[in-house]
Amino acid sequence: MTPGVGRNVDSPAPRSADVARVAGVSRKTVSRVLNDEPYVSDEARRRVLAAAEELGYRLNHAARALASGRSRSIGVVALGTAGYGTASLLVHIEQAVRDAGYALRVVNTPDGDPKRIAGAVESLHEQGVDGVVVSEPIVEGEVSVRVDVPVLFVGAPPAFTAARTVTVDMGAHALARAATDHLLDLGHVTVHHLAGPQRWYASKDRLEGWRAALAARGAPEPPVVEGDWSAASGYAAGRALAGDSSVTAVFASGDEMAVGLIHALREAGRRVPEDVSVVGFDGNPVFAYLTPALTTARQPFDAAAREGIRLLVHAIEKPDTDLPPVSDPPVELVVRGSTAPPPPHQGRTVPGTS
Repeated sequence: MTPGVGRNVDSPAPRSADVARVAGVSRKTVSRVLNDEPYVSDEARRRVLAAAEELGYRLNHAARALASGRSRSIGVVALGTAGYGTASLLVHIEQAVRDAGYALRVVNTPDGDPKRIAGAVESLHEQGVDGVVVSEPIVEGEVSVRVDVPVLFVGAPPAFTAARTVTVDMGAHALARAATDHLLDLGHVTVHHLAGPQRWYASKDRLEGWRAALAARGAPEPPVVEGDWSAASGYAAGRALAGDSSVTAVFASGDEMAVGLIHALREAGRRVPEDVSVVGFDGNPVFAYLTPALTTARQPFDAAAREGIRLLVHAIEKPDTDLPPVSDPPVELVVRGSTAPPPPHQGRTVPGTS
């Protein structure tokens, strides 16, 4: 540290004027460098950054917000549930928001209530957020609200009018196809589907992905069994399916439902995977320690959150420019011990199909 420049813990916090003095530049140049503005030479930028680090100077984000008219905060409307998928997505959104240099404000909502969703969005808007993330997987009806800041919709279509809308896909359709194709590749005649509640956008995407995979392979489509994401609903479905000897493969729309399904099958004397193969969906790491370990389609929570926040920040900071290209979400199937080729005596007909 340059003699006479450093400060001890009892010294007042350094100011931009101190950085300008040490760097030998004007305060305007310091402001331009620390706000990442153009029209600054590389040499001046290097001196300012070196001086700021030497002095321990930190840009006052509150003052920057007042000057720019932005609060440096992003609001999130999220479903109030501790479910693995919704909670994991929120965690990754929070990290992506903070990594982008913004503060996070979260408002939880009940299942799909348009009035509550509108109230949550209005609350965030009144707090002066620069952008809004809607991580609400259910919207039952029209949301009567207009927002004057950019809005990111994660895994769902736009539900109301905003200054600019951005959408990112969680890749549920492609993941469901991959899960179904895996079972067909093992030699199963068809794949039964334990769906999630059809009020959820994600459930519909997974159902359509399953259907598309069967249709592409010319496999018969069995009747759909609908659960509610819980292990209990998977258990009930398993009890219903266990008595049908033609059932040799099931794609469950959620990991917890898959666990309940496996439990019911085993109680009924159907071995997994020797008699029935089961694939889950989400990628909850806990279920790698089941017996057998659960094969699952892993949702790209981290990738979707980072891609979405990248686009939202671009819309906030560069409102007059086109959005950058959107990257497709990764498709990852984690193959473990709950899937295998069908038993030799597999039937060739599927009840309920033609």
